[in-house]
Amino acid sequence: MPTKTPRRGMKAFVLIETAPGKTKSVKKELSRIAGHGSSLAHLDAVTGPYDFIAQVEAASLDAIGRLVTDEIGAIDGVTRTTTCVAVAIG
Repeated sequence: MPTKTPRRGMKAFVLIETAPGKTKSVKKELSRIAGHGSSLAHLDAVTGPYDFIAQVEAASLDAIGRLVTDEIGAIDGVTRTTTCVAVAIG
């Protein structure tokens, strides 16, 4: 029976809403987070109900939670985040 290689860390997608007129300043702050060795791996501006989708990676679910609440959620102009943790199926 083949064994699966243990997964290193966790990955999640954070859907980010911003206050009107704050999108550019939030992007600047999110880019600053990504540029300082944090676990924010990728950031896209998107259309629709969210303004950004960030891909984050961390060693544990708790570490993802701290990144989302302490760093992303604390940015002035971020009004709401929704975190979608990536899972393996099958």
